[in-house]
Amino acid sequence: MGHDHKLEIFRGLWKFKSNVRKIWGVFFFLCFVTAIEVWLGIVKPESLVHGRFLAMKYLNWIFIILTLVKAYYITWDFMHMRDELKSLRRSVVWTGVFLICYLILILLIEGDYIYEVYKSNYIKFNF
Repeated sequence: MGHDHKLEIFRGLWKFKSNVRKIWGVFFFLCFVTAIEVWLGIVKPESLVHGRFLAMKYLNWIFIILTLVKAYYITWDFMHMRDELKSLRRSVVWTGVFLICYLILILLIEGDYIYEVYKSNYIKFNF
Protein backbone atom coordinates (compact mmCIF):
# COMPACT_ATOMS: atom_id res chain seq x y z
CA MET A 1 0.00 0.00 0.00
CA GLY A 2 2.04 2.95 -1.27
CA HIS A 3 1.45 6.45 -0.07
CA ASP A 4 2.59 9.40 -2.15
CA HIS A 5 4.10 12.26 -0.24
CA LYS A 6 3.71 15.79 -1.49
CA LEU A 7 7.07 17.07 -2.68
CA GLU A 8 6.58 20.82 -2.43
CA ILE A 9 6.79 23.46 0.27
CA PHE A 10 5.55 27.05 0.52
CA ARG A 11 2.16 25.99 -0.90
CA GLY A 12 3.72 24.57 -4.06
CA LEU A 13 6.10 27.44 -4.83
CA TRP A 14 9.19 25.27 -4.27
CA LYS A 15 8.99 21.73 -5.69
CA PHE A 16 11.42 18.83 -5.23
CA LYS A 17 12.09 15.66 -7.22
CA SER A 18 12.44 13.31 -4.24
CA ASN A 19 11.72 13.09 -0.52
CA VAL A 20 15.43 13.34 0.28
CA ARG A 21 15.76 16.63 -1.59
CA LYS A 22 12.61 17.94 0.09
CA ILE A 23 14.00 17.07 3.53
CA TRP A 24 17.22 18.91 2.72
CA GLY A 25 15.24 21.88 1.37
CA VAL A 26 13.19 22.15 4.56
CA PHE A 27 16.35 21.65 6.62
CA PHE A 28 18.12 24.54 4.87
CA PHE A 29 15.04 26.75 5.21
CA LEU A 30 14.95 26.03 8.96
CA CYS A 31 18.70 26.74 9.16
CA PHE A 32 18.10 30.07 7.41
CA VAL A 33 15.32 31.04 9.85
CA THR A 34 17.53 30.00 12.79
CA ALA A 35 20.40 32.08 11.40
CA ILE A 36 18.10 35.11 11.24
CA GLU A 37 17.09 34.53 14.88
CA VAL A 38 20.72 34.20 15.98
CA TRP A 39 21.74 37.30 14.01
CA LEU A 40 18.90 39.34 15.53
CA GLY A 41 19.83 38.05 19.00
CA ILE A 42 23.44 39.15 18.56
CA VAL A 43 22.91 42.46 16.76
CA LYS A 44 19.66 43.56 18.47
CA PRO A 45 18.73 46.44 16.14
CA GLU A 46 17.84 49.60 18.08
CA SER A 47 14.55 50.12 16.25
CA LEU A 48 13.36 46.62 17.27
CA VAL A 49 14.58 46.86 20.87
CA HIS A 50 12.96 50.21 21.72
CA GLY A 51 9.70 49.86 19.79
CA ARG A 52 6.75 48.18 21.52
CA PHE A 53 3.55 46.48 20.45
CA LEU A 54 1.07 45.13 23.04
CA ALA A 55 3.54 45.77 25.89
CA MET A 56 6.28 43.69 24.26
CA LYS A 57 9.31 44.70 22.22
CA TYR A 58 9.18 44.23 18.46
CA LEU A 59 12.23 41.99 18.69
CA ASN A 60 10.41 39.59 21.02
CA TRP A 61 7.44 39.46 18.64
CA ILE A 62 9.80 38.63 15.77
CA PHE A 63 11.34 35.81 17.83
CA ILE A 64 7.88 34.42 18.63
CA ILE A 65 6.77 34.56 14.99
CA LEU A 66 9.97 32.96 13.66
CA THR A 67 9.73 30.22 16.28
CA LEU A 68 6.15 29.49 15.22
CA VAL A 69 7.26 29.33 11.57
CA LYS A 70 9.93 26.80 12.49
CA ALA A 71 7.49 24.76 14.59
CA TYR A 72 5.03 24.75 11.68
CA TYR A 73 7.55 23.43 9.16
CA ILE A 74 8.99 20.86 11.56
CA THR A 75 5.50 19.52 12.26
CA TRP A 76 4.22 19.86 8.71
CA ASP A 77 7.14 18.25 6.87
CA PHE A 78 9.37 16.33 9.26
CA MET A 79 6.48 14.84 11.25
CA HIS A 80 4.50 14.28 8.02
CA MET A 81 1.43 16.13 9.24
CA ARG A 82 0.83 17.20 5.63
CA ASP A 83 -0.02 13.61 4.71
CA GLU A 84 -2.52 13.01 7.54
CA LEU A 85 -6.29 13.33 7.45
CA LYS A 86 -7.67 16.84 7.48
CA SER A 87 -9.48 16.31 10.80
CA LEU A 88 -6.28 15.14 12.55
CA ARG A 89 -4.30 18.07 11.14
CA ARG A 90 -6.92 20.54 12.34
CA SER A 91 -7.17 19.04 15.82
CA VAL A 92 -3.39 19.19 16.28
CA VAL A 93 -2.93 22.64 14.77
CA TRP A 94 -5.89 24.33 16.46
CA THR A 95 -4.98 22.89 19.85
CA GLY A 96 -1.49 24.32 19.45
CA VAL A 97 -2.81 27.68 18.27
CA PHE A 98 -5.12 28.03 21.28
CA LEU A 99 -2.39 26.97 23.71
CA ILE A 100 0.11 29.40 22.19
CA CYS A 101 -2.41 32.27 22.34
CA TYR A 102 -3.14 31.41 25.97
CA LEU A 103 0.58 31.34 26.79
CA ILE A 104 1.11 34.74 25.14
CA LEU A 105 -1.84 36.16 27.09
CA ILE A 106 -0.40 34.88 30.39
CA LEU A 107 3.05 36.25 29.52
CA LEU A 108 1.61 39.67 28.72
CA ILE A 109 -0.54 39.85 31.87
CA GLU A 110 2.14 38.60 34.25
CA GLY A 111 4.88 40.60 32.56
CA ASP A 112 2.84 43.80 32.85
CA TYR A 113 2.17 43.08 36.53
CA ILE A 114 5.87 42.54 37.27
CA TYR A 115 6.72 45.70 35.32
CA GLU A 116 4.26 47.74 37.39
CA VAL A 117 5.58 46.28 40.67
CA TYR A 118 9.17 47.15 39.84
CA LYS A 119 8.17 50.53 38.37
CA SER A 120 6.62 51.65 41.66
CA ASN A 121 9.57 50.22 43.66
CA TYR A 122 7.17 48.29 45.82
CA ILE A 123 8.06 44.64 46.18
CA LYS A 124 6.13 42.41 48.53
CA PHE A 125 6.64 38.74 49.09
CA ASN A 126 3.75 36.67 50.41
CA PHE A 127 4.88 33.20 51.27
